[in-house]
Amino acid sequence: MPTLSSLFDRAKGKTRRTLAGHLHRRMLDIATPRALVSFTFDDAPRTAFDAGAEILEAHGVRGTYFLSLGLMGTITEVGPIGRPRDLVQAVGRGHELGCHTFGHDDAWFTGRAVYLRSVDRNREALQELLPGHAFRSFAYPKSGATAAVKPALAERFACCRAGGQTFNRGRVDLNLVSACFIDRRATVDMRFVADLIERNVQAGGWLVFAAHDISHTDWAFGCKPAFFTEVVQRAVESGSEVLPMSAACARLHEQALAGSLPSATVISGPGSGTATGLANR
Repeated sequence: MPTLSSLFDRAKGKTRRTLAGHLHRRMLDIATPRALVSFTFDDAPRTAFDAGAEILEAHGVRGTYFLSLGLMGTITEVGPIGRPRDLVQAVGRGHELGCHTFGHDDAWFTGRAVYLRSVDRNREALQELLPGHAFRSFAYPKSGATAAVKPALAERFACCRAGGQTFNRGRVDLNLVSACFIDRRATVDMRFVADLIERNVQAGGWLVFAAHDISHTDWAFGCKPAFFTEVVQRAVESGSEVLPMSAACARLHEQALAGSLPSATVISGPGSGTATGLANR
């Protein structure tokens, strides 16, 4: 039976997610004749740079690696994290590098100023490793977004990815782009994934997949190479355009302008939609 403390924590978490979903939204109409799909890797373990990149490239597509550069070269719960040469090679092969804060910080349990300093420190660290290169996309680590950090991140990035186990249709909050995690802890099967891809195609939406470690391990954050391969193959065969996060965001802006639709508008007050679903890592 849930304790009073656990019930309070659940209620507090629900309130945080609701506020993050309703406040400081940067809305963009999705009006694409061809559905979009993006593949992303959080924390960027070495297997994502190796097996993950190999699978994407075998299908002629590229992905986005969300980096916490303070973790670079260490071993975490998602396995050994990528090294500088992995970043350089990924960029050279056409993949995108995205920001995940420097210290893999949780916005729910980190003060706003400290959190944003971590974001900026990650940007500075990238400049040291790859002069002239900049992050254009962001993914919230661990618990996800808060209403306090969303407006500041909107000034720094073209789009910010969350979770939710769904796709984006109709209108998307670029400060809180929904994604579907496909690692073991998400307990999704191919039937769920195939249905999500099909519904995204029918809706002309934007579906973002998120993973961590691409290996044969059975740990919570692992995604088996065979499963990841089938997800990528189904996305490509669906006729969707598969692009890294910031490139997909740019495509939506282009199509909105071509259709004389409104560009992204910021909504600070309550509105429709909440940030729900699986927490990030």
